[in-house]
Amino acid sequence: MAKPRKRHLQQELFKPRGGKRRGAGRKPKHGRAGSPHQTRPTLAARYPVHVVLRVHRDLGSLRKRFMYQALREATITVALRELNDREHGAFRIVHISIQRTHVHLLVEAGHKLALSRGMQSFQISAAKHLNRAVSLKQATRRRGAVFPDRFHQEIIKTPRQARHALAYVLNNWRKHREDQSPATRKWNVDAFSTGALFAGWREREDEALMWRLPDRYKPLVVYLPKTWLLQEGWRKGGGTIPFRYVPSQPGGAGGLTRSSS
Repeated sequence: MAKPRKRHLQQELFKPRGGKRRGAGRKPKHGRAGSPHQTRPTLAARYPVHVVLRVHRDLGSLRKRFMYQALREATITVALRELNDREHGAFRIVHISIQRTHVHLLVEAGHKLALSRGMQSFQISAAKHLNRAVSLKQATRRRGAVFPDRFHQEIIKTPRQARHALAYVLNNWRKHREDQSPATRKWNVDAFSTGALFAGWREREDEALMWRLPDRYKPLVVYLPKTWLLQEGWRKGGGTIPFRYVPSQPGGAGGLTRSSS
């Protein structure tokens, strides 16, 4: 019979390595955890999705004219691929809001795979255009990741949730106090979003026509919604959205809090 292996004293003093334990694993980049690598939930075509994309911090602020133009080119690229009317796996960007360090999107997709492929198409195009724009501005070629983390998603299933998502995305600039600068204080909607294309503002609910946009302003290229929740269902969640309301954190009462301006 073989003799049992002798355990050294050092082996008794220390806990074995490996296994699940507090503090284990790779630490978050830049001190902020990204979207966890978990299986994406099943998505039905009738439900829109709120998506958040965070960009690498060395790009600087996205709220600059040349950055806006780069992201607009990405929306055009996605539109030219005609993903919006595919019988199986359609993908549509309905609204966008560009903030300093991240981008909010409201999208519609036929299913989970269509959402992933559509977002991949947008991210690849946006990364190429943003890298090119930054390289031209800095006279130094920028290479590398633009979106360091997976996109965060929230599936919208109720009218109240849809209204909150619209208010949160289109008025996100007020949440970040981008409306307080002298250049933007008189704006009703965020020029770095699709707010000018939205027909659900309370102050304009009696207007027969949409705004006439300035000739020099080129809006982001998006599609009209096809889901009931973003077409009209959101109105049942609290009615039209005022210009001067500031989105609260998700889950707040009614999704809106009164602006300080």
